Amino acid sequence: MPLMCTLYFIQYLDKSTLGSSSILGILTATHLDANELSTVFYLSYLVFEYPQNLALQRFPVGKWLSLNIFIWSVALCCHAACRNFRELVVVRIILGMCEGSITAGFLLVSSMFYTRNEQMLRVGYWYLMNGTAQIATGFISFGVLHIQTSGFQPWQWLMIITGILSFITAAAFWFLFPDSPTTAWFLTPEERVTAIQRVKVNQTGVGNKHFKKEQFYEAIRDPKTWGFALFSGISNVTNSISAQSPLITASFGFTYLQTSLLGIVGGLIEICTIWTGVNICARIPNSRAYIGAIYILPNIVGLLMVNLINWNDRIALLAGQYLNGLGTTSFVLMLSWLNAVTAGQTKKITVNAIMLCAYCIGNAAGPFMWKQKYKPRNHVPWAVIGACYVSTITLLLLLRLYMSRENRKRDAEPQDEAADTDVYVKQESAEGDIVKMLKVDKGFLDMTDVQNRSFRYVL
Repeated sequence: MPLMCTLYFIQYLDKSTLGSSSILGILTATHLDANELSTVFYLSYLVFEYPQNLALQRFPVGKWLSLNIFIWSVALCCHAACRNFRELVVVRIILGMCEGSITAGFLLVSSMFYTRNEQMLRVGYWYLMNGTAQIATGFISFGVLHIQTSGFQPWQWLMIITGILSFITAAAFWFLFPDSPTTAWFLTPEERVTAIQRVKVNQTGVGNKHFKKEQFYEAIRDPKTWGFALFSGISNVTNSISAQSPLITASFGFTYLQTSLLGIVGGLIEICTIWTGVNICARIPNSRAYIGAIYILPNIVGLLMVNLINWNDRIALLAGQYLNGLGTTSFVLMLSWLNAVTAGQTKKITVNAIMLCAYCIGNAAGPFMWKQKYKPRNHVPWAVIGACYVSTITLLLLLRLYMSRENRKRDAEPQDEAADTDVYVKQESAEGDIVKMLKVDKGFLDMTDVQNRSFRYVL
């Protein structure tokens, strides 16, 4: 968990450098459109997402993540040498390619080490590091604005500082991050057995290196795969607010120094809302959809405030802008929910890839709403975002209804004695002779949530 939290902190810090650099001088220095560059990043993420998931299944997770972080750190430092849009496009493509491994890898590792209820808390804890990074970015941006060096601008210092931090993280992951409970260096052999036994209740297995076509086809035929993907895409259209936040806040009449510091408050809000959301869900069984929907409601209030309050009342406008950060909790709950209701290693990586591809499409499309002609009040982008808020609430409730009906259907099915029969696998000698038959619990078999009729969806 400390390493996962550290990397997610670094990931958001790195990803937000473009938004922070927009008020540190990168737009004028390189003559670029920040929205177009953000789209390049997410399109690269989209193209490489499924290959990254296949690699995470095939190679040791810790080493693969470390390799991606190292390449990412080099690309980030290279930003400081860029002088035009074309050069920045190249480094942003590399960043997008590498980031595609992080969230997918963390979801796999979380399912290997933690029970379904624990996954919700752990996913929330590493995801709320985005808020911590937002706070750090505010302080770093405020600090580099005071650096006066000839020939080297504040935004370039920001890229170098974050690149060095990423390189250190890559080294830590290579030597310290475990690939699975069976190889975790910090566990004794007895503790490794216990770590595997305790996640048996998930009914999702603990990892399988073989790609199974039948699980791939099941994933793309499963309605809930596309329900979660649609939620991910729509909810991340609204995520364009995060990238635009420094510019929106500055448009309220705050100076660039004030804007850098005010970004810290948004980070604190994100930490508090994600922490409370996952802990409430952990204490109230089958409440993910309801809690997620409730946390989106303040966003709608904030949207109305930003659009209806007098433009001169910048404190009230800022409060409305902050309220739009509360809905992040619903996306976090969706991540852990998807992880908990998907079984079978190939199906899991396929579903994760589809969901994260939708995440990329939403993030790539969102920035194009924020056009110069809509400023300063941006009524058109806010209207689109309002429609997205309503849609995400609806999707959460529909997903819950679908899985609740599936649970009732399985409860009503007659017990399949053949399915509950003990399963045995052959243990062979080097010569190919069968030494003995080993009994295997169904929870450790690489069965999907559809194949395993004993599987029940958490809600």
